[in-house]
Amino acid sequence: QVQLVESGGGLVQPGGSLRLSCAASGMTFNTYRMAWYRQAPGKGRELVALLTSNGGTNYGDSVKGRFTISRDSAKNTLYLQMDSLEPEDTAVYYCYARSNRSGREAWGQGTLVTVSS
Repeated sequence: QVQLVESGGGLVQPGGSLRLSCAASGMTFNTYRMAWYRQAPGKGRELVALLTSNGGTNYGDSVKGRFTISRDSAKNTLYLQMDSLEPEDTAVYYCYARSNRSGREAWGQGTLVTVSS
């Protein structure tokens, strides 16, 4: 089965940077649409960044110009580079994958990012 494991979350000061990783297994990485979502306390889950199987990207309005989604196909790993972090970025961040062929999807367990001075 497909498994996604996030890492890299933690405490960072406003204006700082953090890089999240999502290690994927049980799938052919480059046939899946990959994404990062986040959920802040008391709020719904929102799309942060999307990466298609052919390399196209899409970002939520609140993170455009600050976050970058990328992948390393050889390592089957998805990344989210977060720069100029703000307290409003505080949330649990989730990795998501969906097969373009079968529609199979999977979620990671999440990693907590806290932006505070």
